[in-house]
Amino acid sequence: MDTMVGEFLTLLLMAFALGMDSFSVGLGMGMFNLRLKQIAYIALTVGLFHIIMPLAGMIAGRFLSDQFGSYATYAGGLLLILLGIGMFISGLKGESESLVAPVGIGLFIFAISVSLDSLSVGLTLGIYGARTILTVSLFGLVATILTLFGLLLGRKVQGFLGAYSQVLGGSVLLAFGVKLFLPL
Repeated sequence: MDTMVGEFLTLLLMAFALGMDSFSVGLGMGMFNLRLKQIAYIALTVGLFHIIMPLAGMIAGRFLSDQFGSYATYAGGLLLILLGIGMFISGLKGESESLVAPVGIGLFIFAISVSLDSLSVGLTLGIYGARTILTVSLFGLVATILTLFGLLLGRKVQGFLGAYSQVLGGSVLLAFGVKLFLPL
């Protein structure tokens, strides 16, 4: 039972870390003149992509895990570390705003851009053997909520939290990547 709770909390923290990217970009996007219906649609679209991308990554990760065993776990840990560092550096540089309007093809580009890291994390979790339904459900739900919150908050403020949320999200991914290298 403790293992299941531990896995849930770990996945929830990872979902939060990945969703912080959506939140921070949502802050910038929220400064567009969007109606509440558009904001809800954007948040649901981002949440859907945070289900599809890690699912594809998990399928690929399970295949790699079967083929390469423990080497794949270390590769997954390295991937999380690199993603975390990249997100951390982007946050410090203040690269949290997007130049693409979240409508039409811009919405598709927005959803893909904030969920690409979920593909890589899904690959790592597939290698690790995480529970698929739990993982993609948490990733999708948390991304939807954080995107919605970011968009709504972006309507009210000028995006000063964006960089800090990316730094926090990158730090969490970095920590989980390091954890994969440590003995249990």
